Amino acid sequence: MTEAFEKVEDIELRLLLEALYHRYHYDFRSYAMSSIRRRLRQARDNLGFATISAMQERVLHDPQMLPIMLRYLTVQVSEMFRDPSYFRAIRETVVPHLRTYPSLKVWIAGCSTGEELYSLVILFREEGLEERTLFYATDINSEALAQAEAGVYELERMRLFTENHRQAGGKTSLSDYYHSGYNRCVLDKSLRRNVVFSDHSLVTDQVFGEMHLVSCRNVMIYFDRVLQDRAVGLFKDSLPRNAFLGLGAKESLRFSEHADAFRDFVREEKIYQRTGS
Repeated sequence: MTEAFEKVEDIELRLLLEALYHRYHYDFRSYAMSSIRRRLRQARDNLGFATISAMQERVLHDPQMLPIMLRYLTVQVSEMFRDPSYFRAIRETVVPHLRTYPSLKVWIAGCSTGEELYSLVILFREEGLEERTLFYATDINSEALAQAEAGVYELERMRLFTENHRQAGGKTSLSDYYHSGYNRCVLDKSLRRNVVFSDHSLVTDQVFGEMHLVSCRNVMIYFDRVLQDRAVGLFKDSLPRNAFLGLGAKESLRFSEHADAFRDFVREEKIYQRTGS
């Protein structure tokens, strides 16, 4: 009985993903099914639907359900200078190479609510590279992008952010970059002066520019192998020779069909350098 129920649920899951794609052009069909199943079960239960099919009917006929579904289907968990050793490696090993360019482009793919973006902007400011750098912050979730562009975070999170910044080799005080009030901290608007926020899907969209650094961390762990290869292919096409790609701690190019286009640069921090032409 349980096995039969699970088979019906899998049919429901796939039909809902097809509905999202054909109705709204958001494609989650190649995301890791175990993760999608967990999130859609949570959505079903929290939103009070008896079945995923009932939720699909609502999604098809009520466009206001789309942002609600995106909150469940896109993971918005981040923090400033998350995994400080990654940012320290960027500072100590990648930045010296980037200094040789008169202008720079950095792509934060899957920027979520902006914490990683602002971490890199602050790092580049501390290293004297911000003025010559254009940052592209992209995500498929418009609500997350709006929050990223606002640059407002809970004040209680700043203690962790500050400690991460210190461990990442920060050369200033993080408090220099925000002001606080009403249990919120608001990042200085100057941090956004060289930032372009844009809706972009690694599933369906194409390359939109040549970058010197792409940072896409803790995004591809939710993709299946085919979609991972597509995303890495986009990064490969975005990066000229000797440019850099940074991934999350649990991500790797080891089994990618594009692995030969990169070499390990800082292996333990999943930072790669583009090879070839």
